[in-house]
Amino acid sequence: MCAEVHLVVKRRYDLSARGDQIKSSAKMSYSAVDEYEESKFLRKAKENPFVPVGMTGFFAIVAYRLFKLKQRGNMKMSVHLIHMRVAAQGFVVGAMTLGVVYSMYKDFILKPAEAQKALEQKAVEKK
Repeated sequence: MCAEVHLVVKRRYDLSARGDQIKSSAKMSYSAVDEYEESKFLRKAKENPFVPVGMTGFFAIVAYRLFKLKQRGNMKMSVHLIHMRVAAQGFVVGAMTLGVVYSMYKDFILKPAEAQKALEQKAVEKK
């Protein structure tokens, strides 16, 4: 904790010591910030494809259940909202589980298989 605080204080001191140089280089237009954030989101989506799937499913389920709110019949509002929450959370947990399984498959099955193929290729090249 103390080291983190010291690092933050040191960083602020370094920034203030440079003064105008930092201010001029740190100015970014809003479009540049938007492009940076968009590219960051796309990069993260490529690394973990199930995160946007989970978010999309969550919002789709919530929107559908809110749309169906008028046709709930005798069901109490609280029960309907609890069912909506459980369905949305279930979808997100399912997407997270699939993401973890996909990540494990990629790390523990595909990478070792590629490494084994590379070793076999090197052995063939040496002969």
